[in-house]
Amino acid sequence: MTNLQGVVLEVADVVAAERFLKDAFGLDERVRVRESAAETSGFRGFTLSLTVGQPSTVSSLFDSAVGAGATVVKPVTKSLWGYGGVVQAPDGTIWKIATSAKKDTGPATREIDAVVLLLGCEDVAESKKFYVDNGLTVARSFGRKYVEFDATGPVKLGLYGRKALAKDAGVPVDGSGAHRIALDMDAGSQVDPDGFAWEPAA
Repeated sequence: MTNLQGVVLEVADVVAAERFLKDAFGLDERVRVRESAAETSGFRGFTLSLTVGQPSTVSSLFDSAVGAGATVVKPVTKSLWGYGGVVQAPDGTIWKIATSAKKDTGPATREIDAVVLLLGCEDVAESKKFYVDNGLTVARSFGRKYVEFDATGPVKLGLYGRKALAKDAGVPVDGSGAHRIALDMDAGSQVDPDGFAWEPAA
């Protein structure tokens, strides 16, 4: 089964981006950075989500991200599905931090249960076919709205309509230029229908 092994964020300042990832989230090799001067503006068509075990962990990671220089897009709040908020890193990446739990069951931690990459697609069904044809297995699918793939790798992958993803993130849908992200896949080089590039995992 093909898996997403990690993601590479393309940034203008590698040192600053690496410092942010460490100070904000303590992230490991699942998210790497490299330098790029590719033109990009507005919504870059993807979000990265950190799913955690309880509300206090959401608050801890959210606060450390803001302390490390992130901008608040959606303040942390309770909702029908749980508890979470959205920030934008100094390099422009949109991060969602969330839990389905509504109450703490223990002391606050900084443990991240999963890193999830959601790609905004012009046609979810077309993109789903591309990924299935290239070895990914569907875990859940809701017609042309949302697809989640099975994962035994360190990063989970999902597909969402571009407009819906921007709305969920709390940002305008408009954007152009490079996505400034590459997917580390345990497969060959590919480019999906929305222009997201695969690279063989390091």
